[in-house]
Amino acid sequence: MSKRRTSRRFQNIYSLVEDRLYHYQEAIALLKKTASAQFIETAEVHISLGLDPKYADQQLRSTVILPKGTGKSISVAVITKGDKISEALDAGADIVGSEEILEEILQGNINFDKLIATPDVMPLIAKLGRVLGPRGLMPSPKSGTVTINIASTVQEFKSGKVEYRVDKTGIVHMPFGKSNFSDQDLFDNLLAIQDSIDRSKPSGAKGKYWKTCYICSTMGPSIPIDITTLRVV
Repeated sequence: MSKRRTSRRFQNIYSLVEDRLYHYQEAIALLKKTASAQFIETAEVHISLGLDPKYADQQLRSTVILPKGTGKSISVAVITKGDKISEALDAGADIVGSEEILEEILQGNINFDKLIATPDVMPLIAKLGRVLGPRGLMPSPKSGTVTINIASTVQEFKSGKVEYRVDKTGIVHMPFGKSNFSDQDLFDNLLAIQDSIDRSKPSGAKGKYWKTCYICSTMGPSIPIDITTLRVV
């Protein structure tokens, strides 16, 4: 069996990460230093929480508005009826319609990053669960994507609103900007995530809520954060 090889680039940047917990500001500065790929990398945070999502009262699904945005252009589709169609268009939605969009999706034409719907069309969208569910695109009240406030919701997702949920192992994975953001912009986004996760703590959470927190760039090594520093600002 051949040994897995790592590139010289990765070996060089991996050696920059010391075996210790970092203050979040120091960790972000290091993330930017290790983001050395030939493209602008995404800044990611991976948070292990003391949750077992197989229990209903330990599930976590919410949204957070990143104050400095995601650095990514988001394509938003809206399924609605009547006056809400023009409202969605005026708010900057990329794809807007009703039954005709349902048919496009059923045929596999999914050319959007976020799908928003009004409550009155949800019975129609229910049949799309098998197509949208695996992609994480099914509209849901918990994620803020089923709403009558179409204009504000479209604008929020366009400007940096991010949906997150705990996976089956109790970990939340989220982007919080790009490696070419300023340190301060990444600080602000990461602290917004910390605040949102704390405010959304499930009622059934037991023991230590935050277990570990790591950040990294798309192609960079994981950098462990001292969780207590996120709360000393």
